Amino acid sequence: MQSTGTRNPATTPTHCPYCALQCGMNLTPVEGGTVEVSERADFPVNRGALCGKGRTAAAVLAPGARLTSPLVRSGDGALVPAGWDEALDRIAGNLERTRARYGADALGVFGGGGLTNEKAYALGKFARVVLGTSQIDYNGRFCMSSAAAAGTRAFGLDRGLPFPLEDVPRTGCVILVGSNPAETMPPSLRYFTELRENGGTLIVVDPRRTKTAEQADLHLAPRPGTDLALALGMLHLVVAEGRVDEAYVEERTSGWEEARAAAMAHWPEHVERITGVSVPELREAVRLFCAPEAAMVLTARGPEQQAKGTDTVGAWINLCLATGRAGRPLSGYGCLTGQGNGQGGREHGQKADQLPGYRKLTDPAARRHVAGVWGVDPDSLPGPGRSAYELLDALGTDVRSLLVMGSNPVVSAPRAAHVEERLRSLDFLAVCDVVLSETAELADVVLPVTQWAEETGTTTSLEGRVLLRRRAITPPDGVRGDLEVLHGLAGRLGVEKGFPTDPEEVFEELRRASAGGPADYSGIDYRRLAEENGVFWPCPAPTGGDDARNPTAPHPGTPRLFLDRFATDDGRARFVPVAHRPSAEEPDDEYPVLLTTGRVVSQYQSGAQTRRVAELNAAAPGPFVELHPRLAARLGAAEGDPLAVVSRRGRAVAPARITSGIRPDTVFMPFHWPGEGRANTLTNPALDPTSRMPEFKVCAVRVETVTS
Repeated sequence: MQSTGTRNPATTPTHCPYCALQCGMNLTPVEGGTVEVSERADFPVNRGALCGKGRTAAAVLAPGARLTSPLVRSGDGALVPAGWDEALDRIAGNLERTRARYGADALGVFGGGGLTNEKAYALGKFARVVLGTSQIDYNGRFCMSSAAAAGTRAFGLDRGLPFPLEDVPRTGCVILVGSNPAETMPPSLRYFTELRENGGTLIVVDPRRTKTAEQADLHLAPRPGTDLALALGMLHLVVAEGRVDEAYVEERTSGWEEARAAAMAHWPEHVERITGVSVPELREAVRLFCAPEAAMVLTARGPEQQAKGTDTVGAWINLCLATGRAGRPLSGYGCLTGQGNGQGGREHGQKADQLPGYRKLTDPAARRHVAGVWGVDPDSLPGPGRSAYELLDALGTDVRSLLVMGSNPVVSAPRAAHVEERLRSLDFLAVCDVVLSETAELADVVLPVTQWAEETGTTTSLEGRVLLRRRAITPPDGVRGDLEVLHGLAGRLGVEKGFPTDPEEVFEELRRASAGGPADYSGIDYRRLAEENGVFWPCPAPTGGDDARNPTAPHPGTPRLFLDRFATDDGRARFVPVAHRPSAEEPDDEYPVLLTTGRVVSQYQSGAQTRRVAELNAAAPGPFVELHPRLAARLGAAEGDPLAVVSRRGRAVAPARITSGIRPDTVFMPFHWPGEGRANTLTNPALDPTSRMPEFKVCAVRVETVTS
């Protein structure tokens, strides 16, 4: 709850450093140069509510929890303190030597979904302009890339939620697929509670009876990896029961006949055999969804983190389109983005195939526009590079040196033991982080950087609301911002201009680079963000002619997308025909159980920061294996007994947590911890062919008791 820093005289309104709700909070300096987190009721998303992670966020910035000096690898292999010039010189020299020997694409850059928009923008520019490499991606590829691909395919544009969260309690029914907001973003749960208080219904799709599922009117518990079949079975019933909104389909969509034919191959009894969800439950779900005038489908990592995640999300979108539940008030499909800046992080250039403004790197016009802002030849910009896992898999062979900013793939990547091995095989690794993460421990150079309360910058929430985080305290001596790091490295690598350290100056350039793109921020500035509590993109700059009554009026932003037309060439949403297919790895005699992974309320992502907070560790001290009593009885396991979960990629050991709230054929492990309980040692890196999302949510395992 407290952090060191130079005392400021006033309370600073800002936003939480964790999930994509970006809850508003206040920071107030107190005695001893520390800062206290308190509620901020004026921000409409959380209305003052904070979860335990938000309340204790400042503890990560306390002495002993965070880094305060650069570290370099000494001759005896230890990480030892060093000065900033030595550390930056060492990074720049190694990057230059690698490029001279192997070429620019031997340099890799791995970013994070927690970086501010300014950092993500500057990192992408640094990779392409200074290093000249195509090999840049970020950990957001592991988070919502399948939803982004499906949304773009159907609607022509991806924004996590095409409407604000305030619409959720006012709709008639929400299907929540593979999401547990009661634990992953607790302040958002009030929206679903209010939905039910207002007479609406909540359907939760999850193989576990989570705290969220306990509040649902209907809980569907499909076998992991079968969400696609479930959505197709519901669409089949919509057609068979005459619930298609024919007028809407005719007026606002294309491709219905092909999608309809694909759905009709998934009749209810067939879907029941695949998913384990009974036909009566399927029929009830369809009835509840179709009964009110308005309804929504919201997905999260459950259906998205699959090797068929794009098609799975596409099937849920097809259900919305067939029933006229998209591009209408209080209706639509949305993705509950996970990471703090997961939305903005994928919009402005740290993704392998994108330029700022959500432009495609392969689009000649996009390349010309961004190159013009950057003052470089469009032909000098490299093409698309490898996706996140493919980049990590290439370390030590094709990619010889890597710069990591704001990510901890040793814990968060699939097939994590292999990724750790690839990181160890690099010629050179540099990591920028606020703490000594498991990935930083492997680095040749570690740079201590500012975070959250010590810096100003913007993030974009799951609603598409661009927000201003404000600096509240001065960072400790020895700590610098990521923008300062990129400025220092660019200068040492021969690029003296174009990498300012002032975040507002970076944002002004980002505005110009995004202008005219799908994610247009050109009409947004820091003043507006402060005065308006955020602005929804797209928000183009005034053109002088948009409003005849006031041609210079600022654009108000776009809280609700698609009400008039979709972002496709013809303005119509596109049905995409999809069919169920098995997961990349199905159970067999050797590995007869399914593993699914996820989060717990008191830890966040790889746990690099939250595992340093005593209050959070007391609530969630370590990993566990959640299993059904029938499976536990078969194994002879009791509550708390150590269990080994073994996949084709490795072995993890954690205590048993026995509950009837999970399917008997499935075990669950949270993925926040390193070491022998590291869940991602087990997970399958099989990739979705479109989004390149790994299949975190389902793989085949066996479970064994552990004898001492």
